[in-house]
Amino acid sequence: MKTLAMVAASLLALNPLPASAKAKPNLVIIVADDLGFSDIGAFGSEIRTPNLDALASAGSLLTNFHAAPACSPTRAMLLSGTDNHTAGVGAMVESRLEAGAENGTPQWGYEGVITRRVATLAERLREGGYHTIFSGKWHLGLAPEQNPAARGFITSFALLQGASNHFGGPMGPADNPNLRATFTLDGEEVAVPADFYSTDYFTTQLLRQLDARPRRKPFFAYLAFTAPHWPLQAPEVDIARYSGRYDDGWAVLRQERLERMRQLGIVEAGVTPARIEGYAEAWDRLTPEQKRVEARKMEIFAAMVDRMDRNVGRLVNHLKHSGEFERTIFVFVSDNGPAGEGADRFARLPGMAAFLAASDTRYAAMGSKSSMLFLGRYWAQAASAPYRLFKGVTTEGGTRVPAFVTFAGAPQKGARRSAFASIMDIAPTLLEAASLPIEPIVEGRDVAPVRGRSMLPYLANLSRYIHPADEAITIELHGHRAVRQEPWKLLLLNRPAGDGTWALYNLNNDPAEENDLSADFPERRRSMIEAWHRFAAETKIAE
Repeated sequence: MKTLAMVAASLLALNPLPASAKAKPNLVIIVADDLGFSDIGAFGSEIRTPNLDALASAGSLLTNFHAAPACSPTRAMLLSGTDNHTAGVGAMVESRLEAGAENGTPQWGYEGVITRRVATLAERLREGGYHTIFSGKWHLGLAPEQNPAARGFITSFALLQGASNHFGGPMGPADNPNLRATFTLDGEEVAVPADFYSTDYFTTQLLRQLDARPRRKPFFAYLAFTAPHWPLQAPEVDIARYSGRYDDGWAVLRQERLERMRQLGIVEAGVTPARIEGYAEAWDRLTPEQKRVEARKMEIFAAMVDRMDRNVGRLVNHLKHSGEFERTIFVFVSDNGPAGEGADRFARLPGMAAFLAASDTRYAAMGSKSSMLFLGRYWAQAASAPYRLFKGVTTEGGTRVPAFVTFAGAPQKGARRSAFASIMDIAPTLLEAASLPIEPIVEGRDVAPVRGRSMLPYLANLSRYIHPADEAITIELHGHRAVRQEPWKLLLLNRPAGDGTWALYNLNNDPAEENDLSADFPERRRSMIEAWHRFAAETKIAE
């Protein structure tokens, strides 16, 4: 049986590219921001996502795919193919601001930017003959040497910070460089137009770059949406499409999605979801006006996902029209689990309390440029079901995300594939698809090894797994830790999410992480704790 690289090469044999480019597929990565596990139709959502669903049904749905529990660590792991500490994002820059540690030199692994001790996927692909383009959220550094233009992208349009007003403008005080909205075009700061809406404009900029590129080269395109990250904002016409859809509340939505996921084979038919104390009662206790406001938040969120999907359709149609769709490999992923945070979480950042207090809280303004809304933990847990919790922690609800890989000639189109996969696996997968080695020296400098593994043998049905059972895969962010060694998971959550002690779960039997088996399997627990300490020492994690 052929590997994906061989399949891609055979499909490209008839294309009109020069001989030197015939074996190279085009590569597209699409990243959604704070999209929950069941927030697109292919993974059980009621939200209209026909374009993403069509792409997913033509490829492989990865139902056990894991990102970091927050955005910039995931993006560093995606581009580097290694862990977030080695890449430089052992802590998010926003967390350093919250702790008042923005001044001074951060320690190794906690720089808050993607460092030059790793090579980016774009740098590797550019050296391998690819035309590399980027559009969207960067969140890996503000300095010129950290810009996409300096990290391998030949052309780029970037929002440097972690989010912005979706209609243009900052997500926080404009005098704070990490909270204002800075846009750059090929490394130079630019203004955005008055009719800016993030999802539309990022896509338009990517299509512009596709049209302007030299046709003699294969391309790598990285499209990083800020949707559906807060603030919840969308055009009114899109919000109206979901009017009344969520009036029954989050518990009803959670059950609907669970049933749909069971029917689609995304989760096991007999899966028991994580328990949430007082979940349904929390909705019942709301006043009619409070319910109306909460339902409106979810309508806006759905509108943001809906519009993102239509922009994915713009990209797909563009590639079909240019004749390049059939020789393009697509990877779609969310950067973490759904966002359960609220305004209280961000009010601790410098100047944010006053900024949020000045936003328009009227019902009529919800979803507009003047509003600053958060989805909240109850709706988030409808999207993370059957898993536990959400963005920010290393539970399954924080790291298990919707993902798929699609390419022409894929075996078993629409297959649900349940082997553990990591965001670190994307870079080695695409490099193998491009028939490029993982070099230890890139752009003349020594770079850290890639920890991820290519998914190609698994996707081509040549292997039953991506990571062998004896391999321990470790993640840490802000003190929350997890070690995976299939089917086992060792988990430690800091307060208030947990009690700061290790717990052991068998995810085959307990995907909700509720039955701690530490007492039953002490040797397993001990060996996985040892794996953690080896990883922590190697990556200089602050314990």
